[in-house]
Amino acid sequence: MATPNDRRYTEQHEWALVQGEEGAGAAANAGVIVRVGITDHAQDALGDIVFVQLPEVGEEVGPGNPIGEVESTKSVSDVYAPVAGTVSAVNTVLADAPETINADPYGDGWLVEISVAGENGDPTGALLDAAAYEALVDAS
Repeated sequence: MATPNDRRYTEQHEWALVQGEEGAGAAANAGVIVRVGITDHAQDALGDIVFVQLPEVGEEVGPGNPIGEVESTKSVSDVYAPVAGTVSAVNTVLADAPETINADPYGDGWLVEISVAGENGDPTGALLDAAAYEALVDAS
């Protein structure tokens, strides 16, 4: 699977995609929503995913801090927040169908959405672009 160019990546194999402004047309500091998941490379390395632990909606998260776990038949891996903010949504489908991450890591297999308040511009701008992420994966 190709690494989509429309999102940014972390060295821990998470992806982050800006979904748009929260409450568009509302207050100027409403912020943006960033959807987060694990990469195709990560799900492939993990193997068959059997359980996902995600944070609660409303939980404050910081970049590089663990926000949950993905358990496969091979191992358990932490998932890290790529940006700072508040968890605004979790993918409840994964509670009953964690294998969705294996089937569609960049689509229906997303994990959480993080509301980044008061952000001007792209809160994922400091993360790796697709080419840099692919170079990281190729080097490992």
